[in-house]
Amino acid sequence: MERIIEEIREELSRRIAVTADRLADRTLAEDPAYAALLGRAELRERIHHNLAQSVEGLVRSARGLPVELGDARATGTLRAEQGLPLASLLSTYRRGGRLLWHTLTEAVTAHDPAALPRLLPLASVLWDVVDQLTDAVAEAYRRTEAARFDRDRERRASLLDTLLDGGGPADGPAASEAAAQLGLPERGRFAVVVVGSGSSGGRGAEPAAGPRVLWRIRADGETGLVELGRHPLESVRDLLAPLGLRAGVSPVVEAPGDLARARWLAALALRTAPASAGPHTALLDERLPMALVASQAELACRLRQVVLGPVLALPAEDCRVLLSTLGTWLACRGSTTQAARVLYCHRNTVSNRLRRLEHLTGRSLSDPAHVVELALAHAAVLQRTAGDTAPAAKPAGARPLHRST
Repeated sequence: MERIIEEIREELSRRIAVTADRLADRTLAEDPAYAALLGRAELRERIHHNLAQSVEGLVRSARGLPVELGDARATGTLRAEQGLPLASLLSTYRRGGRLLWHTLTEAVTAHDPAALPRLLPLASVLWDVVDQLTDAVAEAYRRTEAARFDRDRERRASLLDTLLDGGGPADGPAASEAAAQLGLPERGRFAVVVVGSGSSGGRGAEPAAGPRVLWRIRADGETGLVELGRHPLESVRDLLAPLGLRAGVSPVVEAPGDLARARWLAALALRTAPASAGPHTALLDERLPMALVASQAELACRLRQVVLGPVLALPAEDCRVLLSTLGTWLACRGSTTQAARVLYCHRNTVSNRLRRLEHLTGRSLSDPAHVVELALAHAAVLQRTAGDTAPAAKPAGARPLHRST
């Protein structure tokens, strides 16, 4: 078999050059990816080289020697780095294998038609060589693509950290550059989502009509940078609802440089949604009183003791009943009748409990100022019960937010 190849080598070399021309023209005509990447001369030269390598691989294999795969691996690496689809690359290799067989048979027929039967055993050898070459190309391509994906992921993570961690002037060049590389506009409408630990679910595909979210997963938690565009802030709640998450959402900010502070506010919003409540999305602007309490742990502790200290000193069940009644009455907007329905008790029972609470605290539920104190103190109790920790320190260099809708 090897002798046949040697006998037709000169004729085969001429025909391979013609085959390379044909395959280059066909590839450029049928594959836009190749056409966008390579000119005809370069592609034709590469195909000619690959066909010649296949012939050498055929000779080596016929001698019982291993096929040289280094060049195929280099090609796979190069094309992966250039972004050529793997399907396009493998298609060209396999198509080249088929054309090479036809070229071989034509060359043998032209040289000595009677020798054609002697060529047939080479068919399986040639396809084994082509398989080895395409496997080497694919392996190198996938390894390079995986490494590039890891680099891109690390780079994007670093850019997100620059925006979400801050540490410099709000409009500093680092934030602007990071935003540009992530494809974010210099001015727009952004928000930050902070996901609670232990939340179920995972990152699903973003709805086609929803806002874009860039997720950052770290050991200390999961954060999403939301590019709202024209979507209302409330759309974030709809986006997160199917994921089964407990999350806090910041107010809208207009510049990437404000995202570090927005992240801190989103973490604050999360602290107003206790884990016991299950999956829930807390928008900071909807929970400002509780967020105010959560942001000042020391004052919250003092508020609990000054306003509700006598209630907290009661036996556990008495304390629970009075606090539950107060919380329900506040949630029912001061309606004793509605609170009684929620608590499944008589209206007079609710009234008696509230009077007892007024007596213990020295606050009147008919005085708006006292109601504010009781509401904030009740929020402070809920915060302590939830066992939340203090929010992260405010980002350095952060400026006050301008409210944006």
